[in-house]
Amino acid sequence: MSSPKVLFGFHAVGVRLKTAPQSIIEVYFEASRRDARMRQFLERAKEAGVRLIEADAMRIAKLAGSHGHQGVAARVEEVKDTRTLDELLDDLEAEGVKAPLLLVLDGVTDPHNLGACLRVADGAGVHAVIAPKDHAAGINATVAKVASGAAETVPYFMVTNLARTLKELQERNIWVIGTSGDADKHLYQMDLTGPTALVLGAEGDGMRQLTRKTCDELVSIPMQGAVESLNVSVASGVCLYEALRQRLAAKA
Repeated sequence: MSSPKVLFGFHAVGVRLKTAPQSIIEVYFEASRRDARMRQFLERAKEAGVRLIEADAMRIAKLAGSHGHQGVAARVEEVKDTRTLDELLDDLEAEGVKAPLLLVLDGVTDPHNLGACLRVADGAGVHAVIAPKDHAAGINATVAKVASGAAETVPYFMVTNLARTLKELQERNIWVIGTSGDADKHLYQMDLTGPTALVLGAEGDGMRQLTRKTCDELVSIPMQGAVESLNVSVASGVCLYEALRQRLAAKA
């Protein structure tokens, strides 16, 4: 069995309470905090039958490794989606999902950026987020806090060879679209209603050269001001919500 990990903040712990309460070992809460949000949280925790432990803010901060814990932290067993990316895509096909939407992050190492990307991915209905095993952030307590529960709901696959994985997606007729500031086409000229994998690189460096070469198409996000590029999580939001907008319009 994997060693316990820590979740902190109302959103991250609350989503685990909702989706897998049996995986929670114990919840620590700041006893001096008696506001409505804390009372509602404790009621949900009691209903779920989890072990509650009173603690002061410093003890929770030490457990969470952060002072941004909002007075709540939980020790939990890791709940893993045991499916591979291939199995997930097979399951989507079996469920009749004709146009999967995937987010690929190449070289995003900042946990705050990854957490924000996962949150956006969840909101836009992304089926999975994919990243390379090297030069990428894994899921930790900071990612889970920033993701506000999305780290628990969006499958996150770290793959050994990203270029090979992109080619495998192409073999499944998933169109791989990379973002680049120097692309001739811009995002709003693309049809994103079909099976799509949107690839975003790290800030500054962008996608690695091999990743860039593997993409079917490159697009830019139109920039009207003096700033040359957007934060990767903001760029993810722009791209994914354009895909969602097109898909909702196609259904209307």
